[in-house]
Amino acid sequence: MKIIDLSHIINPDISVFPGTEKPVFERKEIEGYPEVKITMYTHTATHMDAPIHIIKGARTLDELPIDRFMGKAIVIDCKHLAGKNITLDFLKQFVDKIKNIEFILFNSGWSAKWKTDAYFENFPTLTQEAATWLTQFKLKGIGLDSISLDPVPDLTLPNHKIVLAKEILIIENMTNLDSLPNEEFIFQCFPLKIEKADGSPVRAVGMVG
Repeated sequence: MKIIDLSHIINPDISVFPGTEKPVFERKEIEGYPEVKITMYTHTATHMDAPIHIIKGARTLDELPIDRFMGKAIVIDCKHLAGKNITLDFLKQFVDKIKNIEFILFNSGWSAKWKTDAYFENFPTLTQEAATWLTQFKLKGIGLDSISLDPVPDLTLPNHKIVLAKEILIIENMTNLDSLPNEEFIFQCFPLKIEKADGSPVRAVGMVG
């Protein structure tokens, strides 16, 4: 089985959502052994949004069963939709595949813009109609190689509200989606086991073959 790494490395020089502080690394030597003190937000680098991140009173990541973080997946290429929306009409061509999987990963090509100002602009996002349509399936999560499920300027976060209300997890800032196959594969994205976690960095991977 081939394992494909879909996560950005975490260091002090990464893209973060506008207004969020970047990670701070303090390298120390304690009793002769190196350690690193890392200060960062739960929504740093390749990370997962919990329902409670947006929906008041909803569940945290540590309250979800462990099997919610892995399952069958497909990747949908939407690189031609730069600056546009991912519409319901576009998604309907994949309906037979979506019925049989638990994670959808949207490959916009935006990971190539990581650590540039362009990363925060014009990436394709779901229409609210398309987001609502996806909630009828047995999805565990929606993954992206961009900064958000909503456009950065839209702080009302309508797509976040739609999918997180149905406990469909959001995995943002993924990378290397071009390495995934066109057919089904196994996806996993385990978060850190943080108490009352509204989000967490994840090591997202695709398992092929």
